[in-house]
Amino acid sequence: MRKIINTVIAIVIILGAVLYANYLVDSNSRIKPPAKKVVKTVFAESAQNGKVPISITTSGQLLAKNRFELFAEVQGVLKNGSGVFKPGQMFKKGAVLINIDAQEFKASLVSSRSNFQNTIAGMMADLKLDYPMAYEQWNNFLQRFDLDTPLPDLPEINDEKAEFFIAGRGVISAYYAIKNLEERLGKYSIRAPYDGVLASASVTEGTLVRPGQNLGEFIATEAYELALSIAPDASDYLKLGDEVVMATRSGTKTFSGKITRINKRVDPTTQLVQVFVETNDPTLKEGMYLEAEISAGSVDNALLMSRKLLVDETSVYAVQDGVLVLVPVEPVYFMPNKMVVRGVPDGSMILTQPVAGAHSGMMVNIYSTQESGQDTTTQN
Repeated sequence: MRKIINTVIAIVIILGAVLYANYLVDSNSRIKPPAKKVVKTVFAESAQNGKVPISITTSGQLLAKNRFELFAEVQGVLKNGSGVFKPGQMFKKGAVLINIDAQEFKASLVSSRSNFQNTIAGMMADLKLDYPMAYEQWNNFLQRFDLDTPLPDLPEINDEKAEFFIAGRGVISAYYAIKNLEERLGKYSIRAPYDGVLASASVTEGTLVRPGQNLGEFIATEAYELALSIAPDASDYLKLGDEVVMATRSGTKTFSGKITRINKRVDPTTQLVQVFVETNDPTLKEGMYLEAEISAGSVDNALLMSRKLLVDETSVYAVQDGVLVLVPVEPVYFMPNKMVVRGVPDGSMILTQPVAGAHSGMMVNIYSTQESGQDTTTQN
């Protein structure tokens, strides 16, 4: 009997607990509010195709237009020329940049001239007897002969026999051997080909230099070139003589120049084309990095847009009947932050700023100053 009573009590307690739990669940049910549909406000403007100017922005390093490396072609001890041979030293056109001690070579050259003079003097008696006309010519040559100056020009001989006679004495070969030595003597000094500055020097006065040794670098300060690297498709819009505006990295100074050369070869490593801009501003210095902006003509029937608006490289978003739609476009030219595109119909409301989470069919409102204070969400 007790077991039956306990069993009944347990069943009642369980039923009571189930009923109470159901009551709690039913009492917590809430009425779900209607879902809110969010309509984003976007920035858009009517597209008007027209002529879009192309501007190419890039940077490069400034180099002297005229420059040459100094190399020794002879051996000797280096001496200063018209000024000290150190970087920053200015030289006028024709001034001696480098002197290499040539005393020993000069003595050898004078000895060769003396031997040549003796050779000519030794044949003069035969010339006077056999070739009197040639004798007068060679006698005048001897009168102008000076051991310390370059040899005068050889006499013009119209007598073939006299010419063979003189050549047989070794006069012609000796003459050109000495002329070769005189040319070599000129290599003991190097003169400035134009006004400029010694940009670098790898030797100093008193240094023993050898043939082929690098001595330094000399540059002109009158004109400079800025080497720019641009995309091959951008180079199609450039032509010689185009104006270029350049500025320092800080932007405190600006300079002007013109395109003088456009390389027709694409660098296989960078896939870029070199363009050279010439400028002659006296405040410029070699090695400066300059920012350059090139006006490269224009593109007709196109739009200038932000590159951020391009979708999948083929289209942009437009607003049509309150929803976003994709409009196919043809990108013509890319700038660092802008792009030039074709294919947008006139009057299309094209987005001017990207929209987060944008997709085709998304409902939007176009921002206007009248609506700027209104709430952009609506309830249905």
